[in-house]
Amino acid sequence: MSKNALITGITGQDGSYLADLLLDKGYNVYGLVRRLSTPNTSRIDHIIDSVEMLEGDLTDQSSLNEAMHTAQPDEVYNLAAQSFVGTSWNQPVHTGDVTGLGVIRVLEATRHIAPDAHLYQASSSEMFGKVQDTPQTEQTKFHPRSPYGVAKVYGYWACVNYRESYDMHISNGILFNHESPRRGIEFVTKKITNEAARIYHGLSSELRLGNLDAMRDWGFAGDYVDAMWRMLQHDTPDDYVVSTGETHSVREFVELTFSSLGLDWEKYVVIDPKFVRPAEVQLLLGDATKARDVLGWEPNVRFEELVSMMVEADVERLKHK
Repeated sequence: MSKNALITGITGQDGSYLADLLLDKGYNVYGLVRRLSTPNTSRIDHIIDSVEMLEGDLTDQSSLNEAMHTAQPDEVYNLAAQSFVGTSWNQPVHTGDVTGLGVIRVLEATRHIAPDAHLYQASSSEMFGKVQDTPQTEQTKFHPRSPYGVAKVYGYWACVNYRESYDMHISNGILFNHESPRRGIEFVTKKITNEAARIYHGLSSELRLGNLDAMRDWGFAGDYVDAMWRMLQHDTPDDYVVSTGETHSVREFVELTFSSLGLDWEKYVVIDPKFVRPAEVQLLLGDATKARDVLGWEPNVRFEELVSMMVEADVERLKHK
């Protein structure tokens, strides 16, 4: 008998890859989407007829309850959030409501309507912020450095609390940065590959960035959704770091992107102070030993391959222009 899965944030990068994975495994997939005047379903257009879309919002409890009643899920994947760190500085209250309190609303809907469902919460390496240990593991203390990171910490502990208080199967995936050709344009990696492709095609002449020395552990989103699924198949709920165990600077990402196009990045990149955050997370490097040992999960796409994948997709997409 097919399982039912409810994915909040299904139209995002991770939601689209997760929907692909679950459909391939024979799931009935329900996706929660906000009511927008111009819906953005571009990432799931190829599977839109295979997914049942449900209107709802993480700020509205009744809509989450209704979605839970309709989907009757065996598995719930809470991927929806105000997920851009930069925006969280300009919209801290909204970020707290959606990314933080929104988790409680999903937990409450699950507890009352589908209490036996296995639930995945999209936690984030941004919770580590001003890192206390390197590499970061499940035991590393949190020290968030943005309203987004603070909201994610709230959601993380809410999940631990509900797991321990109500004996629910809830797992936190502490995912480090993960990218793909489906990444949103506001994220620095996509901004880099998109602008480089525009420069390559003669559509642009410069790329404006902030801190080139920030170090990140970058993986492929398609690999990371497999880790999400594995967490909910395990008998015991738990919390897992998901990462590659390698760290690279924004500068390295820029150099690799431009060199793959035969361009000298220093001729086009401009450092703009407006892109420097009030409090920067300088270094993130994850240790996914637990996910490897317990879940049998391994990342397959290496850093260089990921950058190449994103550059090729943007060059091809912009070619007709």
